[in-house]
Amino acid sequence: MLQDRLLIRKFRDGDRQAFRQLYEKYVDDLLSLATYMLIDRAGAEDVVQDVFVQFVQNIGEFRLKGSLKSYLSTCVANRVRDRMRQAKRRATVSLDEAYVVTSTEGNPVRALITSEDTKRLQHALVQLPYEQKEVILLRLHGEMKYREIAQARQVSTKTVLSRYRYGLDKLRALLNSELNGEVRYETDR
Repeated sequence: MLQDRLLIRKFRDGDRQAFRQLYEKYVDDLLSLATYMLIDRAGAEDVVQDVFVQFVQNIGEFRLKGSLKSYLSTCVANRVRDRMRQAKRRATVSLDEAYVVTSTEGNPVRALITSEDTKRLQHALVQLPYEQKEVILLRLHGEMKYREIAQARQVSTKTVLSRYRYGLDKLRALLNSELNGEVRYETDR
């Protein structure tokens, strides 16, 4: 976006308010993406902070090619992948500990429905293979194009499309089985 390019230029010239505007524009989306990928709110906050710190440190050499949101989303996905590699296991928490990212506008009934839907989605996402979950979240939360995801992951566009399709099919199956009462949450026992 032209506005992002202008803000980056202003920040590069020393305007801290320009960075604040970029940060505020993207932090919620990036936090949501990282939270869904890690299912760990504290870890997600660390990842997003690391991405913005790295962005600030490299602003002098940074050249925007395409969408800043896509670039930052890719950075978040890479940082999550690094974090998971370092831990040598997938980060999972109980559904009660998972952070719910919602906007309920003060409506308690809507908040309850949204909270339950989010828990079901998070529970299903945890069960997906990481590569499928990553592609789905980059596409939906990161609003990245398949081609951008393929370039960021260094795989073919067909591979990205397959991971996306198989991931959505598995999500559908998992969510449908929950609606039919076939899956029980750990908290229901």
